[in-house]
Parts: sequence; structure tokens; C-alpha cells
Amino acid sequence: MADEQSRKERIVVGVDGSEESKRALNWAVRQASLTGGWVEAVIAWDVPQFHGALGWLPPSSSDEAVMEGRARDDLTRAVEEAVAAHPAVRVSTVVRYGTPAGVLLEAARDAALLVVGSRGLGGFKGLLLGSVAQHCVQHAPCPVLVLRGQED
Repeated sequence: MADEQSRKERIVVGVDGSEESKRALNWAVRQASLTGGWVEAVIAWDVPQFHGALGWLPPSSSDEAVMEGRARDDLTRAVEEAVAAHPAVRVSTVVRYGTPAGVLLEAARDAALLVVGSRGLGGFKGLLLGSVAQHCVQHAPCPVLVLRGQED
């Protein structure tokens, strides 16, 4: 029963290093502090589509390690900033290989809430909803909060 209760209080938040994702993480940490929940901050890393420039080349294991390490570092920095104001909130981190939407949907199983920014690093300026947020809204197994950025 405690495990079931723990899952109900879990807020999953997608982080990609963008300001929108940092705002989403800050919101999730504040919400967890108010509700007694906890946060699972998730970042996905993937091999760039045009790796190898002239033709697709599989990455070497050292390339994969660098990409995963960069994702881990970005996530660690974002979490440290977010929990500074709410140090009592439990935040776990997940770094996973895959597409952002796929990784987030998998992480959101049994979660109370999935939180994402309105657009991330790949967004075109002015889009109301990024492709990852849109995919999550349409396919998530739990409620989704899309946190919009500040107006310019």
C-alpha cells in the first residue's frame, strides 16, 4: 500500500535544459512541497539524426558516454537550482536513452502528474505547444500540465 501511495504522489517532469523545462521543474518541486509528493525529473538523450555528417554512422561508445554525461550534468544542475528553495522535497533523477516523448510517457506510468514545458530546445519561437508536449498531452497515462513560458 505504501508503494501505491508513493506512486500517487509522484510528479514526473521533463527536463531538457531549456528555460521552459526549468520552469516546469520549479513548478513541480513547489507543487510537491505543497502536496507532500515527490518529483521524478527525467531527461532523455538520443543520438543526433545526422551523426557522422556525410552519412549516418553509428556513434562510438565514447560518443554515447559523452551525450549521456552531458544530459546527466544538465539534469543535475537544473535539479540543484530547483530544490534550493525547497530542500525538503525529494527529487530523483532519471537519465534515459530514447526520444523525449517516449521516455516521458514511459516514466509517467503510475504517476499522479506529468509536467512539461510548452516548448523546449527544438521549438520554433512563437509555437504555442511543442511537439513533445503535444505528444504527451495526447498519449500520457496520467494528467498532464503544460507550463507555458513567460511572454516576451
